Amino acid sequence: MLIAIINFDGAQHQKRVGSANRLNTCERKTLMEFGIIGAGTIGKGIAGHLVTAGHRVVLSNSRGPDTLSDTVARLGPLATAGTVAEAAAAEMVFLAVRWLDIPAALADVSSWDGRILVDTSNHIVGPTPRDHADLGPETGSEFVARHAPGARVVKAFNTLYAQYIVPDPRHAEGRQLLFYAGDDADAKADFRAVADEIGFAPVDAGSLREGGRLMQVGGGPLSALHALKQD
Repeated sequence: MLIAIINFDGAQHQKRVGSANRLNTCERKTLMEFGIIGAGTIGKGIAGHLVTAGHRVVLSNSRGPDTLSDTVARLGPLATAGTVAEAAAAEMVFLAVRWLDIPAALADVSSWDGRILVDTSNHIVGPTPRDHADLGPETGSEFVARHAPGARVVKAFNTLYAQYIVPDPRHAEGRQLLFYAGDDADAKADFRAVADEIGFAPVDAGSLREGGRLMQVGGGPLSALHALKQD
């Protein structure tokens, strides 16, 4: 399986909650490829989980594959470096870039054709989580969806600080809770299966508008809610 991640760097934010449907792993492996654009803390963390689960990962950033040789060497033989376009060619792509870098990152992808874009970003434009962009009535992932026409967008990982994303999400007390939101049921089911496979406890928060608002930094009640699910 090929996995890619989009990340021009960002940071992210533990209580207790629940779980739901999962796609059959064998079926998903025959149907999907995965991708990652970006090689910051979040992108490398997700890549590490995917490699540990036995998947191939393509990492990219804004500076080109040659700048990622040390990163892919640390991740091991299942990780390779590619261009943003190569990473974005996968059926599921992780966008883990800083808010201000999103338009430029997505501009390198000419067409999405229904591929899944997992948006891990927060609309933070300054040095603290309080420094966030005014989105008006729109949620952050609706903004991302406008910049990725044809993509099936799923919002995830943005409620967690990096220190809860990068380590093994499986603990003696339970698995790290991972909220996600989206408008496409099949895309959400596929993402849920991936998140479950790499050790998180995924919880569906709803649509991009309603669920995204619950997860959004700057007032969303799920933002910075770090919890473990007891299995």
